[in-house]
Amino acid sequence: MRIFVTGSSGWIGSAVVQELLVAGHDVVGLARSDVAASKVAASGATVWRGDLDDAAGLARAAEASDGVIHLAFQHEVAWGGDFAAAGAADRHAVEAMGAALAGSGRPLVLASGLLGLAIGRGATEADGLVPGEIVRANPAGVRAATALLALSLRGVGVRSSVVRYAPTVHGDGDHGFVAGLVGAARRHGVAEHVGDGSNRWPAVHRDDAARLTRLAVEAAPGGSVLHAVHEEGVPYREIAETIGRHLGVPTASIGPEVAVERFGFVGHFVGADSPASSEITRELLGWSPVGPGLVEDLEQGHYFRA
Repeated sequence: MRIFVTGSSGWIGSAVVQELLVAGHDVVGLARSDVAASKVAASGATVWRGDLDDAAGLARAAEASDGVIHLAFQHEVAWGGDFAAAGAADRHAVEAMGAALAGSGRPLVLASGLLGLAIGRGATEADGLVPGEIVRANPAGVRAATALLALSLRGVGVRSSVVRYAPTVHGDGDHGFVAGLVGAARRHGVAEHVGDGSNRWPAVHRDDAARLTRLAVEAAPGGSVLHAVHEEGVPYREIAETIGRHLGVPTASIGPEVAVERFGFVGHFVGADSPASSEITRELLGWSPVGPGLVEDLEQGHYFRA
């Protein structure tokens, strides 16, 4: 298959590109900058210059492909405080690529997230499928709405699916949530958690997430919701304690009202109790994660290199 991948130079995207190439697919990767284009070319994929605001270009790339994996999101805009603008760009991109694929039966895989999907209980692939269930005050609701749009494309002849990634897609080279937590602990001289730290985060290793994404574009039935989750819920206190031990700093509790001040944008989610399962995903696609767990990965030390 010739697969168009947005976000192809990113943390998850670069692993997905390698997974696809090893499996024998041709990959075309979206690149919005010279740096991104160099990374995509070095990976062995073909470069497609453009960005999420170029709806016409995205449509042309989708039309020329046998399938699309949409991983890109304007994180810098969202983390800068304008989640609505980032969400709107994401939605317009899905609309453009979905229209290009309509009636073809070709796949479109959309990346989405799990945090905030079902607070205080284990979320399943069946959660978040009713528009009224979306908590619109939660930034995660913006992406959830786009996920519903993507799933609806099944009705116009697109084999669409949504992969909800755990917030901690971890591994050597990670510069996302976990790396941000390590950085905050290093800056403040303390590894902090909200309240007693019993809130849980689902987690998955990057290689396992990439393999699931490949399986989705190859075989997921239209309308599928998939969870890239290995560990259903790692207590946040365990994450903080492991970070503190490796950095040689104490662990401490903070209140939710100061989490954003201490962690930046990630502070909106640090105290969330958001476990999630992947039982349906594993049965549907035969996916079985084999990578290390989050704490085991932290213990390997690569997150703490100077």
